[in-house]
Amino acid sequence: MSSPLQRAAGGAKRALSASSSSSASLPFDDRDSNHTSEGNSDSLLADEGSDFEDSLNRSVKKRTAKRPPKTTPVAKHPKKGSRVVHGHNRKQSEPPANDLFSAVKAAKSDMQDSGDYPLTAPGPSWKKFQGSFCEFVRTLVCQCQYSFLYDGFPMDNLISLLTGLSDSQVRAFRHTSTLAAMKLMTSLVRVALQLSLHQDNNQRQYEAERNKGPGQRAPERLESLLEKRKELQEHQEEIEGMMNALFRGVFVHRYRDVLPEIRAICIEEIGCWMQSYSTSFLTDSYLKYIGWTLHDKHREVRLKCLKALKGLYGNRDLTTRLELFTSRFKDRMVSMVMDKEYDVAVEAVRLLILILKNMEGVLTDADCESIYPVVYASNRGLASAAGEFLYWKLFYPECEIRTVGRRERRQSPGAQRTFFQLLLSFFVESELHDHAAYLVDSLWDCAGAQLKDWESLTSLLLEKDQNLGDVQESTLIEILVSSARQASEGHPPVGRVTGRKGLTSKERKTQADDRVKLTEHLIPLLPQLLAKFSADAEKVTPLLRLLSSFDLHIYCTGRLEKHLELFLQQLQEVVVKHAEPAVLEAGAHALYLLCNPEFTFFSRADFARSQLVDLLTDRFQQELEELLQSSFLDEDEVYNLAATLKRLSAFYNAHDLTRWELYEPCCQLLQKAVDTGEVPHQVIQPALTLVYFSILWTLTHISKSDASQKQLSSLRDRMVAFCELCQSCLSDVDTEIQEQAFVLLSDLLLIFSPQMIVGGRDFLRPLVFFPEATLQSELASFLMDHVFIQLGDLGSGDSQEDHLQIERLHQRRRLLAGFCKLLLYGVLEMDAASDVFKHYNKFYNDYGDIIKETLTRARQIDRSHCSRILLLSLKQLYTELLQDHGPQGLNELPAFIEMRDLARRFALSFGPQQLQNRDLVVMLHKEGIKFSLSELPPAGSSDQPPNLAFLELLSEFSPRLFHQDKQLLLSYLEKCLQQVSQAPGRPWGPVTTYCHSLSPVENTAETSPQVLPSSKRRRVEGPAKHNREDVSSSQEESLKLNSIPPTPTLTSTAVKSRQPLWGLEEMEEEDGSELDFAQGQPLAGTQRSRFLGPQYFQTPGNNPSGPGLGNQLMRLSLMEEDEEEEFEIQDESSEEQQDTDMQASSYSSPSERGLDLLDSTELDVEDF
Repeated sequence: MSSPLQRAAGGAKRALSASSSSSASLPFDDRDSNHTSEGNSDSLLADEGSDFEDSLNRSVKKRTAKRPPKTTPVAKHPKKGSRVVHGHNRKQSEPPANDLFSAVKAAKSDMQDSGDYPLTAPGPSWKKFQGSFCEFVRTLVCQCQYSFLYDGFPMDNLISLLTGLSDSQVRAFRHTSTLAAMKLMTSLVRVALQLSLHQDNNQRQYEAERNKGPGQRAPERLESLLEKRKELQEHQEEIEGMMNALFRGVFVHRYRDVLPEIRAICIEEIGCWMQSYSTSFLTDSYLKYIGWTLHDKHREVRLKCLKALKGLYGNRDLTTRLELFTSRFKDRMVSMVMDKEYDVAVEAVRLLILILKNMEGVLTDADCESIYPVVYASNRGLASAAGEFLYWKLFYPECEIRTVGRRERRQSPGAQRTFFQLLLSFFVESELHDHAAYLVDSLWDCAGAQLKDWESLTSLLLEKDQNLGDVQESTLIEILVSSARQASEGHPPVGRVTGRKGLTSKERKTQADDRVKLTEHLIPLLPQLLAKFSADAEKVTPLLRLLSSFDLHIYCTGRLEKHLELFLQQLQEVVVKHAEPAVLEAGAHALYLLCNPEFTFFSRADFARSQLVDLLTDRFQQELEELLQSSFLDEDEVYNLAATLKRLSAFYNAHDLTRWELYEPCCQLLQKAVDTGEVPHQVIQPALTLVYFSILWTLTHISKSDASQKQLSSLRDRMVAFCELCQSCLSDVDTEIQEQAFVLLSDLLLIFSPQMIVGGRDFLRPLVFFPEATLQSELASFLMDHVFIQLGDLGSGDSQEDHLQIERLHQRRRLLAGFCKLLLYGVLEMDAASDVFKHYNKFYNDYGDIIKETLTRARQIDRSHCSRILLLSLKQLYTELLQDHGPQGLNELPAFIEMRDLARRFALSFGPQQLQNRDLVVMLHKEGIKFSLSELPPAGSSDQPPNLAFLELLSEFSPRLFHQDKQLLLSYLEKCLQQVSQAPGRPWGPVTTYCHSLSPVENTAETSPQVLPSSKRRRVEGPAKHNREDVSSSQEESLKLNSIPPTPTLTSTAVKSRQPLWGLEEMEEEDGSELDFAQGQPLAGTQRSRFLGPQYFQTPGNNPSGPGLGNQLMRLSLMEEDEEEEFEIQDESSEEQQDTDMQASSYSSPSERGLDLLDSTELDVEDF
């Protein structure tokens, strides 16, 4: 298989083969005559219907710059009328002018056979070819700059060729020629820059020679310098003429090309021109192109614009010439910080950093304040760039004033204190975020040395005479913990994406060194910090988490055991003093890190743990006896018992407390709560958690070794008894206890599901537990009562209330996720999923992702069963609605319209695999038809069956059917209707709507959108021909469901045909088409009934050739044709003007630009 470049070269070779045996050089006079024959300079771009070769025939030269005539040396050009003689002494004729055009035509035909061409072909070899191609253009100009570069013939024809190719309708030609022209322009700019330097040198030499005395002055030298200056000026004019021709002939038209790659090439090269030859190109007349293109729709083009501007603003000498441009486009550059593409936003921030450094006073406080919130962005690259901007704006100038030298400033304690004070004031006063860890991570790359100054941080915290407030102390502790974690682990905070896979060896070594320094400094000071802030739970919690950043071996190697003793004492005091879950969790985790058998101090840590648990257990036993013996406890006793249970529960989560035997007393407590209801709810919740952890630790011990039958039976009895307790708690008065019981019960059922024997653990089979039907129904009822309930609207203005609602929503999501896991792992019957699926549309914003994932997994387990569950969900909703409102006017209720939306989502969930889902969709329709006619009206009544409106819900699944299946379902429906004795004289509305969704005409419109003209002709020719062709092409058309018209391999800047636009309009106008379902637009049954009334309804079995439906659709199609012909006539009259303004209008609207670039929520796509 030949490559694109080989095919193109082969075509050119075939076209030039006729004249390959001879070549000639045109006489100079003939070339001049060709240069003087000027045509229309815009003819290459004006005629969109012709290709570039026709334009070149009319205008060989497009350059408009005039050059003065010059004398041509005899050695370079033959005399007029001379002939070039070759080996056969035969007069060589001039090559035909069409040889080059024939070569290009041959290459064009080869390019049109394939969409790939060298600049877009995949693979490393073609990427290397692109670089080599650009290098070839550069080398060509470099080697020719002292020879025939200034000879009019080769460069003029090359520029004319590239200019013509750049306006070709073939994308390959346009892309390649634009790249070559821009690289040629860049090389000419370098030559022009060298000529400018030569002119300056010549001028200095001339002035020096002229300033000499009369006796020392050499007239010959002055004359030669004057001639040299004249020659350099002529060359400069030649180069400027070439650059002007390329700029006006290629760049001005291609910088707004429809292809983003071409636009990016133009912007990248003009940035190079401005940087290398700023004298000529760094003007507002050239800068405006970059400013305009900042609003481009494609990220690559915007990225090239920002990189070009970075090269300009990075040079302080050039910033004075950018003042007008900056004032005009500063707002746009600032707004690009919020670009939807992260790499573009990063480059925008870095550009603003250069403006901040090199142009003082340009960025106002309002501009800077719009950049500050970006330090809390989820993307780490963007946040780090914003952190650098923040550092140069706020921290660097203030700290620079304190001392003269930069290194002395960084080492100065006063400068470090100033840095942390500024950091505190920014975080506290800005009120942009609640967690300083994200601010530390954003500043880490530019201010990591300051943030790792833990000596200054700890001295500020331990100072007695400090003037820090409570919020500032908490923030400073969080900064200390975040910097320690960042230095020791190198991981960003939760939710921030890095994009890096790992650390280098140098970074790992630096990380290890920082961890050692951190540990050696904070081990002696951590007990002091805990002692000072032990009363404040918000401050002591992050201090306890500091231990995870330590290198704990230093306790042994550094002989710091005495500090370990102090830490364990402070830890025990903190645990006894606090009952908050965060503090207890941090303390339990810190003790877990120290109780590692690998450490030499394990015995000390284990002894401290035993002391603490003994203390807590003794308290629990005493308080439990008081509770069991007395019927009333005061608030202090209840609080103490609840706090003790919370402490034990937190430590039971991280440590094995089985030897303290807490299961039996907790079960006694819970049993009393169930029997009498006299136990306070503050005590029940941690008691449930204690029993749960006790069962899990027992299971862990049994799983590690072969357990006896007695141990397995005992564990199963405990588990069953706990499930009964949790089931009883589901009906408790307190909501928190109910939710806690549901969470523990769902997790325990999942752990003891059949999955526990997977992996060679068959000995655990006696522990497998399946819930009874009553427990399953109670779990489903709890879900309906506590999860699928309407919440209040967020954004009411009360931030505290909004926060509570968000927390409640997260809790409900956890409850729903636990129930769905029980369904997917086979613990509950899969039919119970209908209780979840029927709320898919109503609660889509809250639980849509969870229900969607459950639906996908359920379909992977059993596709047929999942389809039946979807139908069951619709049946349940319909039955509930029927019981509440009755059968009259059911399809006009808002609840019924919501049911149709739900059915549409269910239909879209089948995906594009129409053939794979064929049997499932047919089965769903048949079961739905049976349900709709399952109940009949009373004898003698003219009312329709009460479930008949269910057919309108089934119509939402009709686009997923094949044409043959639609015909079979129509026949099946007709047979079912014949069995209904109370059938009215004319069809019912739901039946009409359902049959319309199964009609063959609708199937044609839905399944073959890309062949609309042919299908349109079939309708015009009559129903008979349409019926003949439907049978033969039904399967082919049905396989084209959801298809998209193919994109041509080679596109153009000129739009010749409006047929796709017409096709799209017809698709949008077709009622009930697949596009309606894909867009998710509701379509009520009454609308379909108005389109196809009962008087036109004919079933295929009754009247296969009846004129009602055919004539009506034929009249509608003829009316559509008249409207479409008028549209096409108007469109052809304005086609030329639209094509001329198409590209400019794509990028010229400020409102569209702002919406496209900055609104990240513009596209809200739902899968189904």
